[in-house]
Amino acid sequence: MINIDFTKMNGLIPAVIQDHATGDVLMVAFMDEKTLNLTLESGKTWFFSRSRNKYWMKGEESGNTQEVVEVYTDCDADSVVIRVKQNGPAACHTGNRSCFYVKWENGQWVEHSNPLFDPDKVYKKS
Repeated sequence: MINIDFTKMNGLIPAVIQDHATGDVLMVAFMDEKTLNLTLESGKTWFFSRSRNKYWMKGEESGNTQEVVEVYTDCDADSVVIRVKQNGPAACHTGNRSCFYVKWENGQWVEHSNPLFDPDKVYKKS
């Protein structure tokens, strides 16, 4: 039996979120034991926000939820890959399909942004 090791990063593990159909990496977030359990039980992705110090379900504000298809852990049991069905056009809070739209090209970072929604119209300002 494998037990996920939450001790290495102050109770958190990295979670790589991947589109199950295309293999695209949509985002990377952090989970603690509670959010991993919520994800496994609900079939939706849940994370711990380090900047806001709170739990959140992907898509709770935008409607762009993620349905869990498969979950894997690595050989050290200290990170997970979650393959999902992305509901809605985008996984990134910027409105882009993936959070990985900035590419190293010719010695500099180049943004290849193509927002599919306007984040200012979707997210509440705190």
